[in-house]
Amino acid sequence: MADITKDDVIEFIANMSVLDLSELVKELEEKFGVSAAAPVAFAGAMPAGDAAVAEEQTEFDVILETIGDKKINVIKEVRALTGLGLKEAKALVEEAPKAVKEGVTKEEAQKVKEQLEGAGAQVSVK
Repeated sequence: MADITKDDVIEFIANMSVLDLSELVKELEEKFGVSAAAPVAFAGAMPAGDAAVAEEQTEFDVILETIGDKKINVIKEVRALTGLGLKEAKALVEEAPKAVKEGVTKEEAQKVKEQLEGAGAQVSVK
């Protein structure tokens, strides 16, 4: 039998389709009795009290609070920012208050907020 290196295996996996790769992962999980899911941290393992508060927030959510008078402009801006289709963007805008972007950096959150406010919406960053 020819020697197979890790590089050979990686190259083989890199050329697989997503569906084939998904099936491979399932088979490996069954064969070895493991899970490829990311481990979940327990709440008890989190630092208590002041240590958690001292950490600076790194992820922000941009919340569309109200759409204002220029609903069409807000829908256009939401579409541009999120890549949603017209129907999905309209639904998101009509469900305000609703998150437009979640888990973004402070800079990106400010940029999104400015764009939406420029279109006539009221926005908050949390």
